[in-house]
Amino acid sequence: MTEPDTLARAHAAAAAAAGKGAEQIVILDLRGQTLITDFFVICTATSRVHMRAVREGIEEAMAGALHRPGAREGSEEAQWVLLDYGDVIVHLMSEERRAYYKLERMWQGAAEVPLPRPSG
Repeated sequence: MTEPDTLARAHAAAAAAAGKGAEQIVILDLRGQTLITDFFVICTATSRVHMRAVREGIEEAMAGALHRPGAREGSEEAQWVLLDYGDVIVHLMSEERRAYYKLERMWQGAAEVPLPRPSG
């Protein structure tokens, strides 16, 4: 997959999360930092029901673009869901889990990518 396509996938996931009301959405560019993935999309949900709605929104948007996660880890009950799209990994977390694990600090050498502009 080409670099613009990969960034477009990260933007699509972030836009879908925003469309479902996710908070504190961040895209980290991990190219040159790790071989696991190119981008992390990290976002926060305010409740288990909200987390489920955001997860479903991301999965629907990505499936509509013919992208399916290679793996889904975690659950709403665990307060952390990971959707692995290969070169884009989405972390959907509760406020508590996000504060505890501090992924942005763990990957502090990664550049933050500007979020996509809302369409409309």
